Amino acid sequence: MIKQQPNITSPREITISHADILTAANGVKLHKIDCTEDEVMRMSFIFKAGTRMQTKPFTASTTANLLSEGTQSFTAHELAERLDFYGSYYDVSLDRDYVVITFCALTKFFSQTLEVARQMLLYPTFPQEEIETYRSKRQQRLLIEQSKTSFQARTLFSEALFGKGHPYGVSSDASEYLNITREDILNIYDTLYIAENCFAVCSGKITADIESGILELCGAIPSGKTKAHVEFPTPETTPTVFQQHDGAVQSAIRIGRLLFPRSHPDFISMQVLSIILGGYFGSRLVHNLREERGYTYGVFSGVVNLDYDGYLAIATEVSSESTKDAITQIYHEMNRLIVEKVSVEELEMVKNILVGEVMRILDASFGIADVTIENIQNGTDNTYLNRMLSEVFAITPERIQEVAVKYLDPDKFTTTVVGSVDPF
Repeated sequence: MIKQQPNITSPREITISHADILTAANGVKLHKIDCTEDEVMRMSFIFKAGTRMQTKPFTASTTANLLSEGTQSFTAHELAERLDFYGSYYDVSLDRDYVVITFCALTKFFSQTLEVARQMLLYPTFPQEEIETYRSKRQQRLLIEQSKTSFQARTLFSEALFGKGHPYGVSSDASEYLNITREDILNIYDTLYIAENCFAVCSGKITADIESGILELCGAIPSGKTKAHVEFPTPETTPTVFQQHDGAVQSAIRIGRLLFPRSHPDFISMQVLSIILGGYFGSRLVHNLREERGYTYGVFSGVVNLDYDGYLAIATEVSSESTKDAITQIYHEMNRLIVEKVSVEELEMVKNILVGEVMRILDASFGIADVTIENIQNGTDNTYLNRMLSEVFAITPERIQEVAVKYLDPDKFTTTVVGSVDPF
């Protein structure tokens, strides 16, 4: 019978498969991670075609989502049926900066899945009837989302943090979906889905034939005249914003400040600080707002990394009558990190949580591929992980306090609230 809890140990170094880099004739780089004996593979094509690249509302997401809605050789139904028949998987994800188009398949059905990928990436037709159906559905879905305080707060926070005219802060009315034309979509596709704007990552069991097939597809992506470029104005931050939502029983609160991209020397220390503040279930904000006061079911803080910027965000929903004090308590917990050193025990626990999450993500080849994509987007490679671990374990309570003093000045923060009670 075990009478004593075993010691908790965290790895000081991670052994991770590094990507071999192959270059297609058109310059597209394929990052290959051959790291499993399982008969599965995944290929992702990453285009710098996120929402900040669009010049008309919703055209970036519409283009990405309609790639699978008809090609020169297959209808939308035939594409879906073909993937389903072979047990393959297709996914498209989009953020402010990038579109990631991913295909997963059993290795024995790679060639059939590759043909679907080829059709979607190279020969989409964007049928008018599919555009009309998509516009109508998305407009209705957005109208529902825009009625929720949490959605309104998220939108309001981005606008307050960056400014309404900034590519990272802009938002649009649902009616803008109806203004999207096929010409708008073709313009996005022709401008952004080009070789100069793309890289690819494949992982799993990558045989010579699979490698050759993916590299050939990469080489077939058309070249464009120039890389797409978007001007970035200086963010215009608004300190406090309240939006009335009559009848709301809860207030949606978003608090944060502009920071920096992941390449900044203080980024990792800020990650650790944000976990201490509100990045796990036993965090300080959870203890204060949920356990002590019962204001909320959950509260979270995190550092968000973007291509050209970054920010700290704190998000929660609280009962209307608790709104003002909840905001006070959030700033109180930030001030505690400024005036009091975090204990060694709490800091070590947070370090273990961070390392454990990294290990969980890297547990399988597809997770390694996701990390590889993120590292490439940030201008680095998988050696970053061990550099990160080394820095995490070197962080001291003094370092956390130093970073808190530097970045938790309340005068630099934006507070946005959507609800029935104005806390300002």
